[in-house]
Amino acid sequence: MSIAARKSDFPILDQTVNGHRLVYLDSAATSQKPRAVIEAVRRYYERDNANVHRGVHTLGTRATEAYEGAREKVARFIGARSASEIVFTRGTTEALNMVALGYARPRLGPGDEILLSPAEHHSNLIPWQQAAKATGATLKYLPLQPDGTVALADVRAALSPRTKLVAIAHISNVLGTIHPVAEIARLAHEVGAVVVVDGAQSVPHLPVDVQALDCDFLAFSGHKMCGPTGIGVLYGKRRLLEDMEPVYFGGEMIDVVELYESTWKELPWKFEGGTPVIAGAVGLAAAIDYLTEVGMEAIRDHDRRLTAYALERLRELDDVTVYGPADAERRGGLVTFNLGSIHPHDVSTVLDAEGVAIRAGHHCAQPLMRILGVPATARASFYLYNDESDIDALVGALRSAKEFFKHAIG
Repeated sequence: MSIAARKSDFPILDQTVNGHRLVYLDSAATSQKPRAVIEAVRRYYERDNANVHRGVHTLGTRATEAYEGAREKVARFIGARSASEIVFTRGTTEALNMVALGYARPRLGPGDEILLSPAEHHSNLIPWQQAAKATGATLKYLPLQPDGTVALADVRAALSPRTKLVAIAHISNVLGTIHPVAEIARLAHEVGAVVVVDGAQSVPHLPVDVQALDCDFLAFSGHKMCGPTGIGVLYGKRRLLEDMEPVYFGGEMIDVVELYESTWKELPWKFEGGTPVIAGAVGLAAAIDYLTEVGMEAIRDHDRRLTAYALERLRELDDVTVYGPADAERRGGLVTFNLGSIHPHDVSTVLDAEGVAIRAGHHCAQPLMRILGVPATARASFYLYNDESDIDALVGALRSAKEFFKHAIG
C-alpha cells in the first residue's frame, strides 16, 4: 500500500472541523493513531488486562508476555543489542530526567562540563540545568549556524577532558535540523564523554540504529510514533544502565527488601517501579508493527518530499520567514515559520477556522526563540498520513490569514 493510501487507516482524520475537512499538521506535538493501534489497545483491555510479572494466572501470563514482547520489539526497532537495554518510561521527558538523576548527578562535580545545543527542547535542557546546580558542574553551549545547524568544527572545539556529557536532539523540534549524532558521538567519546540523544522527533520519522549512532542513551515517546500517550522508552548501553541508580522506588523493581536495606532487580526492571503502562506498551508494539510494514526509509522519503514541497509553496507567500535549514535533506518533516508581524497564535486561530491544525508558541524552546529574536513561531509538522493536498490547504489558509489581518488592521 502506498503511503498516500494510508490516510484512511487513521479514523480521526475522517471528520470536519469548523466546516472544513481536518488537515492535521501537528504531528511533532503528537501523532494520530492508526486503527491497528486503537484495536490492539482495545483487545488488551477486553481480553488480557492484568498486572504483569506478579501473577501466575492466565491473564497475568498473557499480559506479561505482551508487555515483554513489546520490549523485544522496541529493541529490534532501534537496533539495541538486548531487550535488557530497553526501559519503559512515561515518555521522552521522564527518560531524560532518569538519566540526569540516576546517571549524571552521582558522577558530576565542580569543573565538569555538560555540552548542549541552545536549540534543545526544555526536556533536554532543564534536567541538565538542575544537575549542574546540584553538582557544581557547568553548562556549555554550542553555537548555532545561521541556518540552525551545528558545525562539527564547533563541537570539536567545545569538547575537552572536562566534558562529561553531551546532550542533543537528533532532530530539532523547532528548526527541523537533523544533527550529525554519529559524528558528535565519535568526537565526544574521544574525550570520554557520554552522549544522550533526544530521539522524540527522529525515531518516528527515520531509521534509527543505536549501534550505528553509538549513542550512550536515547530517549523517545510512543505518542509521536503512532502509539498511545503515556509510554516512552529509555535506551541505554548495558554497562551504563548497570551502573546507573534507579530513581523510582517501590514495588516491582525490588529483589530483596529488609527493614533497613533493599536490593534491586536486574536490568531493565530495576528502573520500572510500580505498575507499568502495560496497555501503552501493547499499543507501542502495534505502532512499531505498523511503521515497520510501511518502512522507515519510505517514511523518511515521504517526509523529505513533503517538506521540500512545503518550503517551495511557502516561498510563494510574501512576508513569510522560515526558520532552519533551507534544504529538505538536512531537516525532518516540519516547517517553522512566521507570517509577517502577525502573532503565531492569531495565525493558528485563523487556520483552525479553516480546519488546518498547526502549532503556535515557543514550542518548549524559549532560549532558541530568543536567539531567533521572536517571542513565538508557527509550526506545521507532517507524517505519513499527510500529502501535498494538506500543504496546499495550509498555504491557502495562510493566504486567508493575510487577507483577514490586512483588512482587520486597515
